[in-house]
Amino acid sequence: MRALIWCMDPVRIACVRYLNTIPLIAGLDRLEQAQLVMAAPAHIARLIEGGEADVGLVSVADLARSEGGLTAVPAGMIGCDGPTFTVRLYSSVPFGSVREIHVDEESHTSGVLCRLLLRELHGVRVETVPFAAREHATDGEGDWPDTVLLIGDKVVTSTPPEGRYPHQMDLGDAWHGLTGLPFVYAVWACRTEDAESQRVGTASAVLERQRAHNQTRIDWVVTEHAASFGWPMDAARRYLGELLRYDFDARAREGMTRFLSMASSGEPALLPAWREVYAEV
Repeated sequence: MRALIWCMDPVRIACVRYLNTIPLIAGLDRLEQAQLVMAAPAHIARLIEGGEADVGLVSVADLARSEGGLTAVPAGMIGCDGPTFTVRLYSSVPFGSVREIHVDEESHTSGVLCRLLLRELHGVRVETVPFAAREHATDGEGDWPDTVLLIGDKVVTSTPPEGRYPHQMDLGDAWHGLTGLPFVYAVWACRTEDAESQRVGTASAVLERQRAHNQTRIDWVVTEHAASFGWPMDAARRYLGELLRYDFDARAREGMTRFLSMASSGEPALLPAWREVYAEV
């Protein structure tokens, strides 16, 4: 890794404020060298491409769809190596009978993964319908579609009515059962043309240092932040401390590459062909 050289202007870091991102970003707002740009997950790639952020926590599907315009930075990720807990498919019918899924509009990668798993495990091709899960009223079974994919804190704070969905799938668990590999939902990324720049090198060093520090104080992260996101303490501690993975290591890269390869091949192809490019910063 390059020596850390501070830039004159703060590095602009685009990210989301969910419980699962706190171990990556806690403390960054106190650094003079960093400026957080908060946005919905689906908007972060566009912020980087448009020059409104230097790096950002980009959905892996959006990274692939950039067709080389974005490059992954080895400075942390959001992933799992088994159950994810907060990426869950709910269905009122057996998965082999599903033809349409209402997909939480806040995550592009989870929607692609869901379609891939149904294709590979159940032999079905499904259509997707955007679903404004955050705005959805949760009181009453009639408001819920037959099959829905939820992500993030909503799986805990806006759980569907009990008994509504007898068929459920944890997508991280299903992926691990299929491949034996970790799954990567989002990575820090930059514009490919800036991958060797001092600003990206600075951002990578800052992000990696903060991730490593926060991983040593997960109990503090849970105590300080779980309640504000509506999480019970015990569930948050297991989620952040045991289920999620934040180190973008070689095995995570292997899982990410396998996903992108599978999603861009087969029938139907779910993502464009993707070139394996990581910034060496």
